[in-house]
Amino acid sequence: MNFPPDFVWGVATSAYQIEGAATEDGRGPSIWDSFCRVPGAIADASDGSQACEHYQRWAQDLDLVADLGVDAYRFSVSWPRVRPTGSGAWNSKGLDFYERLVDGLLARGIKPYLTLNHWDLPQALQDQGGWAQRDTVHRFVEYAQGVQALLGDRLSSITTHNEPWVIAMLGHDSGIFAPGLKRRATAMQVSHHLLLSHGLALQALRADGSRCELGIVLNLSPVQPASASPADVQKASLEDGMLLRWYMDPLFHARYPQDVLEHLGADAPQVRAGDMEAMATPMDFLGLNYYTRAVVSAEGPWDVKRGGRELTEMGWEVYPEGLTQLLLRLHQDYRLPPMYVTENGGAFKDQLSQGRVADAARTRYLTQHIAAVQEAMRQGVCMAGYMVWSLLDNFEWASGYDKRFGIVHVDYDTQQRTLKDSGRWYRDFLQRQRAARHAAEAALTGD
Repeated sequence: MNFPPDFVWGVATSAYQIEGAATEDGRGPSIWDSFCRVPGAIADASDGSQACEHYQRWAQDLDLVADLGVDAYRFSVSWPRVRPTGSGAWNSKGLDFYERLVDGLLARGIKPYLTLNHWDLPQALQDQGGWAQRDTVHRFVEYAQGVQALLGDRLSSITTHNEPWVIAMLGHDSGIFAPGLKRRATAMQVSHHLLLSHGLALQALRADGSRCELGIVLNLSPVQPASASPADVQKASLEDGMLLRWYMDPLFHARYPQDVLEHLGADAPQVRAGDMEAMATPMDFLGLNYYTRAVVSAEGPWDVKRGGRELTEMGWEVYPEGLTQLLLRLHQDYRLPPMYVTENGGAFKDQLSQGRVADAARTRYLTQHIAAVQEAMRQGVCMAGYMVWSLLDNFEWASGYDKRFGIVHVDYDTQQRTLKDSGRWYRDFLQRQRAARHAAEAALTGD
């Protein structure tokens, strides 16, 4: 598999999942700190207070990133670490950490790809209503401007939000993620405010002279009916509307899908004049997080075992062709900027034995999905890069520490890092890509 010379290869993490140091150096509490204290919220009753101790071990972790030979590292800033109450005073020690991190990446020849919001809203803002309140939109824009003022001259990319669907629906509709609310109308208003804050933040960052690529990251899947029955087809169309079109249509068409608005009825969000135009502020890139497809049945949840596919430890089908299908569909339905796969990976039952993790299933997963990206590119889709989720085993939200996505194994008792076989494969694959890149450059220059 040979990709274009400017194709960006990377690995990804998020602040709450790896940093730990939840109460150190002035960091304020986030909604995930609070949610983890709710009995039964986290499968193993754990939290992110220690995680991978990345806050202390960042230099070691950046060495791991560098040894992989990637072009880019996607990470997130902890909003409560740099502005503990979400507004007001900034925390210099928290800001200093991200300065060290960014400078450490650049010193190792790695491009920093920063995410502003990977779910860890300051609890102080949640106490005032959180993303359901329009005021949070403006606090986010201020936060974005503050981070860019400090780091923007050294960043390659700024993502506003990671997976707004998850924040809205899992956090405010089903309530299985922070902040644990269960009200459809609130969830839809949250989704509106997330998209609005994205658009307004892009406008503000550009007005401040941003030189970074600016965009958003969505979690998307092809949504397929379980059968050809009219009921299944209709249900799949609605679910596609809730997952994909509800976010893509406002971002690229400045409107919400009419069928979803009719379905929501009184639960539809309140929209003010100018909101939709702000949401559709042009982006420099679109990030996609892909893990599996969605199969929908009008009779109830579809049993993934019926698909006959390998399942990850999350109970998700390994369905790489779904990534090609998704990329082609987006390419056909929208006028898009270049796209990145910003997260892709699998949780598998890893075993550390004699200093090695032989995770052939994860290697196979990555190989198949990278091939799926290449197939989409062969059919005309403009792809800018691909990033593995995740660099490290980490705190996997409501699943706790049991589910391991990393290409680097973490012993949570000792914090020992061990590169898994999948990580070795990715490193070797990137070496081959660089060799092909150098050969192509030499051919062009005649060297």
